[in-house]
Amino acid sequence: MDPNTLQMFIPIAGLLAVAFAIYLARDVLSRDTGTKEMMEVSATINEGARAFIKRQYTTIGVLALAGSVVIFAIISVLETKSVADTSHVGLDIGIRTGLAFLVGAACSMACGIIGMLVSVKANVRVASAARRSLVEAVQVAMRGGAVSGFLVVALSLLGVWSIFAINGGLAGGDSTKDAPFLIVGYGFGASFVALFAQLGGGIYTKAADVGSDLVGKVEAGIPEDDPRNAGVIADLVGDNVGDCAGRGADLFESTAAENIGAMILGVAVYGLAVTNHWPNPTAWIFFPLVIRAFGLVSTIVAMFFIRGKEDENPMNILNRGYWVTTILSAAALAFVTKVMMDTGTQTGAGNIPTWVFFFGCGIVGLATSIAFVYITQYYTAGSFRPVREIAEASKTGPATNIIAGMAVGFETTAVTAITIGIALLASNWLGSQAGLVDAAGKNIGGIFGTAVATMGMLMTTAYVLAMDTFGPITDNAGGIAEFSRAEAGARDITDRLDAVGNTTKALTKGYAIASASLAAFLLFSAYIDKVNLILARQIAEGTRTAAQGLMTSVNLANVNVFVAALIAAMLVYFFSSLAIRAVGTTAQAIIVEVRRQFREIPGIMDYTGRPDYARVVDITTRAALKEMMLPGAVAVATPIVVGLLLGYEAVAGMLMVGTIAGVLLATVLNNSGGAWDNAKKYIESGNLRDENGNVLGKKSDAHQAGVVGDTVGDPFKDTAGPSLHVLVKLLATITLVMAPLFIR
Repeated sequence: MDPNTLQMFIPIAGLLAVAFAIYLARDVLSRDTGTKEMMEVSATINEGARAFIKRQYTTIGVLALAGSVVIFAIISVLETKSVADTSHVGLDIGIRTGLAFLVGAACSMACGIIGMLVSVKANVRVASAARRSLVEAVQVAMRGGAVSGFLVVALSLLGVWSIFAINGGLAGGDSTKDAPFLIVGYGFGASFVALFAQLGGGIYTKAADVGSDLVGKVEAGIPEDDPRNAGVIADLVGDNVGDCAGRGADLFESTAAENIGAMILGVAVYGLAVTNHWPNPTAWIFFPLVIRAFGLVSTIVAMFFIRGKEDENPMNILNRGYWVTTILSAAALAFVTKVMMDTGTQTGAGNIPTWVFFFGCGIVGLATSIAFVYITQYYTAGSFRPVREIAEASKTGPATNIIAGMAVGFETTAVTAITIGIALLASNWLGSQAGLVDAAGKNIGGIFGTAVATMGMLMTTAYVLAMDTFGPITDNAGGIAEFSRAEAGARDITDRLDAVGNTTKALTKGYAIASASLAAFLLFSAYIDKVNLILARQIAEGTRTAAQGLMTSVNLANVNVFVAALIAAMLVYFFSSLAIRAVGTTAQAIIVEVRRQFREIPGIMDYTGRPDYARVVDITTRAALKEMMLPGAVAVATPIVVGLLLGYEAVAGMLMVGTIAGVLLATVLNNSGGAWDNAKKYIESGNLRDENGNVLGKKSDAHQAGVVGDTVGDPFKDTAGPSLHVLVKLLATITLVMAPLFIR
């Protein structure tokens, strides 16, 4: 098959995924909506979620519009011919970059809104299905999550392909070679929106969760999601605006930015292909988009394998679909690399065809994805040692619970760093064996190999995002069942699904941080390529001496680089501090309000009085929108200031150290928070016993300690941790866009 034929498959696969998402949405919406009481609760959640999203995205939209104008002005004035990486300069590149930023921001906003809208419609249908069958409830929740998964990845694919085409990417020759550099604004816009969406949604959801849990469970001694708790509706709304809308925007920007970064690295191979007269040189630039297209199709097939037995662990049902996606993706990877990576008669080491080495790189990426899925399950599921260790520590109070949880979080950094390190070393080695050596004698196959590994890992993104959205949908379903006082059997099923949902949310965060690590290395390499392209033009034009050379390494002994690296590490911790403090401040206001209502509204405890849910929702909404501004502004401004003051090499140091610190801290926050949450669930399920064999379940001292640990972990795993994923990639996309401004 001709590579040009495969390139035509990109928009076809994107549109097919959109059509399949519509089919799944129609199937979910056709399901039974349960009792009148369930429908009333769902309607209230829907109303609160829509109100928050409208206010949040209006604010973000204004910020994005202002950002695009600022970018247009800065690029138009400062990106002159002397610092340009393409033939487009001044007003031309300013307009292109500003519009790309705006389009990326708009698409990212659309993905967040889609994620929320799907969740608020699916939750009541899962609650209703739980009254009849566990398998049906799993299928409805997973199909609801898959609507978001397919639309997010399809919009990312179609968006990058469209903006690439608009900038001349389909014209061939130099136009195709230049186009990836003209669309970096698209990734920046997506990252910009994702950061504020993740921050605002994360602050909302965890402030509401912490406030309602501490007053309801610990002080009033009532169950989770009990209708007598004034904070419960805000908590249920938060599942949708934080976990669904925020994560949708997060993974959209991940896939968009990583596609663009891989295409930029493909430009270097394109130049080699032209020089060596290989067939279809542009195929190396299109490769990331084609791989993403086949990943979507693989996931469509996998959705039909989500079935099981009533007594089966729901996690096994979801894992079955994941394995189908992975196996089909591996087969597609072999096909695409063979067709698109044609080097004519040239072969790699051992006379092995070049494409075989890059197929191996893609398999490394898929294997990394599998590794992180199971690593995260080990550290956050109740079946394994870490969660049980935290539950056991709860017997002696909140302090030992928190100590055990922190220890688990720090422990996870070891396997995370080792796994990522192995993936980068293996893919770089395989790529270096492919025989891609440029005219200067530089082996460019190693770096491109890491890009292929990243693309391989991201082939399963749609399925992983579906599993992520499964979590908040089932969490909401459990809340609806409890709130509407559904039969015990339905609540038992939703509790089982909620525990699995906690694990799927945690594994998605593990997947996101692993992909962020590989992608950050990819984007770091793309940044160096872009800087060197500019430096080479300056040397050719005589504005820079040959002795000054290109950037081949980053010198940490250079004081500017060291200071920038120090600031990068500081930024990761300072940003996390602001995010966690925002949750704490907002939660305090909710606690005061819920306590007031218990005290002043008569009849709440005997169900004769109705709490003022809207009051808590309003407090949470206003506080979340206010508190997201400072950490977001710090994250956006810091790399630009560092680049302007300290130069392009210092920015490279900032990217390196910021990525390392961000990945490790996010790992601690994500996994400790997930483990604390499921340790609480482990206790609530009656699995913890004292030395005499007596169950230490709900309302026990151990349970109260578990609730305290869970509330400490809430802003870790759902606010600061996920926001760090975005921060790591935002550093890279900002510097890609602004690189010409840092070269003096």
